[in-house]
Amino acid sequence: MATPLRIGFIGGGFISRFHIQSLIEVRDVNVAGVTSLSMTESQSAVDLARSLGVGPDARAYASTEEMVASEDIDAIWICARNDTRVSVMEQVRIGCAKRSTPLRGICLEKPLGRTLAEALEVKAIADDIGVPTGYLEDMVFAPSLVRSKEVLWRRGAGIAGRPYLARAAEEHAGPHSAWFWQPSIAGGGVLLDMMCHSIEAARWLLTEPGASRDSLVPLEVSASCENLKWTQPNYADQLGERFGSDVDWAKRHSEDFARATVKWRTEDGQILLTETSSSWCYVGAGLRHSFQLMGPEYSLDVDMADAGVKVFFSREVHGEAGEDLVEKQNAEQGQMPLVPNEPAHYGYAGENRHFVDAFLGRCAPKLTFHDGVEVMRLLMASYKSAAEKRTIDPADPSLIDYQPF
Repeated sequence: MATPLRIGFIGGGFISRFHIQSLIEVRDVNVAGVTSLSMTESQSAVDLARSLGVGPDARAYASTEEMVASEDIDAIWICARNDTRVSVMEQVRIGCAKRSTPLRGICLEKPLGRTLAEALEVKAIADDIGVPTGYLEDMVFAPSLVRSKEVLWRRGAGIAGRPYLARAAEEHAGPHSAWFWQPSIAGGGVLLDMMCHSIEAARWLLTEPGASRDSLVPLEVSASCENLKWTQPNYADQLGERFGSDVDWAKRHSEDFARATVKWRTEDGQILLTETSSSWCYVGAGLRHSFQLMGPEYSLDVDMADAGVKVFFSREVHGEAGEDLVEKQNAEQGQMPLVPNEPAHYGYAGENRHFVDAFLGRCAPKLTFHDGVEVMRLLMASYKSAAEKRTIDPADPSLIDYQPF
């Protein structure tokens, strides 16, 4: 039996808890530590890992540097706020210098930074540390997408020719944490928060299985950003009441809706398109989360919001508001979708299984910090396109210093 990979989580909030829950389905791994903004949050995540049996010896650490320096930690999963990406990586580097054996790897949640410059700095620090990296993009490990891509490329593209158009949309009613609504901390709004998923998943769907990222070259980005809901006075007031004075969306906002079209060129010169949209102003039973892939004689439709289970509650059934049925749940009555295993359904189990295997030396990481940088390049090109109302070349060097907010 293999010696388990001992993971330390930086961040103990919503996304870390999703990862911890997913580890029930991952072999040869244990949660060994958590450090966060508060010891209370760290200990809560530790307690979750212990209760699930995926971290029997997990402990809360007072700082990133202390946890990384510990020989009880083999790999790091960074799930902290966007504005801490560079400072956290600096602390990881300091901690690594105190170790007698190197880390097995470092994973980092999307996005890699608030700007392309930050993403490049994060990658440069990782390069200096010199250990394998993983860019945590769960959608490309979601079982429904993995299986459907395999089938479509094998049966459709193998006979009729490659696909040429991919669409991806992810929409919900808005984040639950205050910092997402603060552009100085988050770095942007829904485009940075959610289109990072869609733009990478759409690119991945169009990429031939086994081919490198470089087999598709992005040529043009055209995008638009709007505020459709949350700048309206009554809804801006709602955010203030929910999150306090730090959130003033009427005066300090980013965007709650975004669209982007990317034109790509294949190695043999064929032109492909990805179309993506994201919003924080969709109100439904839960998420709206869809993917499409189209080729000469075939097509694919995936509705991630439909896991095949629906329940109905009459108006006589009353209960507390929550998310016990589906992420971003908006109601407790009527016909509701039910996702039986969200960490697996959304790809967290798959991505963590892959990166555990990669850091144990069984395979090469499919997504690294390099991939995270290239996603950020497209996101900054999208912001610039929306701001300047023109098509942007993602190879434009000015994107490195571009700051949307």
